[in-house]
Amino acid sequence: MKTPRALSLLALPAAVLVLSGCASGDGAGGAGSSSDDGGAIAVVASTNVYGNIAETVGGDAVDVTSVISDPSQDPHSYEADARTQLAVSRADVVIENGGGYDEFMHTLLDASGSDAAVIDAVEVSGLDADEHGDEAHADESGEAHADESGEADDHGHDHGEFNEHVFYSLPSMAALATAIADELGSVDPAQADTFSANAAAFGEQIADLEAQAAEVKTAHDGESVAYTEPVPGYLFDAMGLVNVTPSDFSEAIEEGDDVSPAALNETLQLFSAGTVDLLAYNEQTSSPETEQVEQAATDAGVAIVPVTELLPTGDDYVSWQQSNIDAITAALDK
Repeated sequence: MKTPRALSLLALPAAVLVLSGCASGDGAGGAGSSSDDGGAIAVVASTNVYGNIAETVGGDAVDVTSVISDPSQDPHSYEADARTQLAVSRADVVIENGGGYDEFMHTLLDASGSDAAVIDAVEVSGLDADEHGDEAHADESGEAHADESGEADDHGHDHGEFNEHVFYSLPSMAALATAIADELGSVDPAQADTFSANAAAFGEQIADLEAQAAEVKTAHDGESVAYTEPVPGYLFDAMGLVNVTPSDFSEAIEEGDDVSPAALNETLQLFSAGTVDLLAYNEQTSSPETEQVEQAATDAGVAIVPVTELLPTGDDYVSWQQSNIDAITAALDK
């Protein structure tokens, strides 16, 4: 993945990166005291998506700081501050997306000298390895087609670069909850069984969402969709939906690069030609090009499904993804 459009840590003042003598106090953004002091396990998550899953697994035994939690904020323009650095320096467990999405977490960890256990969601998911494997895989018909390392699949669509938005992969988040439970259990063995039970309960809720996605696939397998960025890509895959957005368009939007006139025109034609059944629009990032695409979908009567990279206010992970599934289902059933 290219780094300019990734969650990047902008230049931090030296005072932010060097916080000697800050071992006491109330903590940063709710980090509080660590388990070493007999308090809750201090967890820092790069976004509130992972923070919420940590709270679901850890319950009252964890004190979670979500570095990015404002749903109106563009995660890709995040700029760290001293409070965030302090939270990381005190963390027992750190949860990051990985895959180049939140590289600022590595900078914060290095600067703080933290020895926290780090859970990488991309590594837990295994999706990076799956999408960059060297061998083609076969579909149910036995016909081999290329993997998602930039080659076209059996629908002729170019997947482009690895989609690091693994928080839209339902089974990956169930696996992440288990990984979090294991790590929390290492910090506080007395509550390990509770953490495991909480992760299992979360996994059951995820299994229900997966069953709903499978029902959508049964009804709409192979239907074409578009998105402004590949945020919901894994959920679309689970539903059997085929993204036909030109990769030159979606990758340019994600990286913050200029969209070529040819890529923009090709994307706009998806709607005027009636090629797609819905457009997933990332509400947290917009540009003149994405607004043109949104308008083209509106003019063509194509359903628009808003998606986000952070939990909306008042939602937990399960209710958030339930809302996404409901919105996609309603759009496809029109």
